[in-house]
Amino acid sequence: MNDRVDAPNARFSITDQEALQFHSRGRPGKLEIMPTKPMATQRDLSLAYSPGVAVPVKSIAADPSTAFDYTTRGNMVAVISNGTAILGLGNLGALASKPVMEGKAVLFKRFADVDSIDLEVGTEDPDEFINAVKYLGPSFGGINLEDIKAPECFYIEERLREMMDIPVFHDDQHGTAIIAAAGMINAMDLTGRDIKTTRLVCNGAGAAGIACLDLIKAMGFEPANVILCDTKGVVYRGRQEGMNQWKSAHAIETPLRTLEDALKDADIFFGLSAKGALTPDMVRSMAPNPIIFAMANPDPEITPEDAKKARDDVIIATGRSDYPNQVNNVLGFPYIFRGALDVRAKTINMEMKIAAAQALANLAREDVPDEVAAAYRGARPRYGREYIIPV
Repeated sequence: MNDRVDAPNARFSITDQEALQFHSRGRPGKLEIMPTKPMATQRDLSLAYSPGVAVPVKSIAADPSTAFDYTTRGNMVAVISNGTAILGLGNLGALASKPVMEGKAVLFKRFADVDSIDLEVGTEDPDEFINAVKYLGPSFGGINLEDIKAPECFYIEERLREMMDIPVFHDDQHGTAIIAAAGMINAMDLTGRDIKTTRLVCNGAGAAGIACLDLIKAMGFEPANVILCDTKGVVYRGRQEGMNQWKSAHAIETPLRTLEDALKDADIFFGLSAKGALTPDMVRSMAPNPIIFAMANPDPEITPEDAKKARDDVIIATGRSDYPNQVNNVLGFPYIFRGALDVRAKTINMEMKIAAAQALANLAREDVPDEVAAAYRGARPRYGREYIIPV
């Protein structure tokens, strides 16, 4: 997950003490609950609770859809984690994930006026987690899963989507995939590439890597032109070591066995792996005008400086706010849920994800509005190799 909201290309230094003071000053944490109706008189309180509350109760019992009219359900998302994959920190447990989940809830409110509650579930057992979440459906209009390790995250999301009648969305998977796809659409436009003939290599077979491949194939990439790699090398048909059903779904027939081999003449690199995984020699071996999404956090697979030193025709995006073309999930998840809540969607399907990616791609081609420029110190980037993802 990458939810940084800094100014584009700004370098900020934050000390540990500064971060702790921010979270502890005043009332600890980053959230509070405020009433939306007047609570000044006895009559107000009687309407808010007993006896007035009985009227919407009976209405909802007779017609459950009226819960969207009389309660917070239509604008309320649960941000849920078990803390097994917290940012780049790993498995630190449910309680340690709470500052992140509170932060996610703040971003929902700040950017799309979506109310949310963070829920930290104290189990690493996927079925126990599913059982805890599935009964929460009546309380919320959507479920945002966060910081759950792979491959359990795939199973958890699949089962909850089957069980619940509200959108269930694992942002570490689909948020990253949508923003990366938006940037890819524009990079392909700038380099004149056809989706049917473009060759893409993805290094990293975790939550985001698998979701990226699911999305780009749904958009029209030929499966034979997409190679998935992990720490064992190319994911090919017949490989036994380190496999699971989600990797197997993207295995192809190929004699290639290493990332280095796979990248020769490749058009696009998606990196969701580790610092240094992409070398300058690998960049030089790619097709003309290579497109590189080095999305490992906190340090990318290759820095833009090193990639451009290797060749001057490269387009590169990272997960970092101090470089152009930041793959930042905050561009997606608040507004995806805003749209889903507004139409009372029961799911967020592939068509919706593709539409979100295309809309974001189109946004980067428009002039930056005054209010956005003001928020980013007057910066007005224009569509091009250094601006394929909107701010």
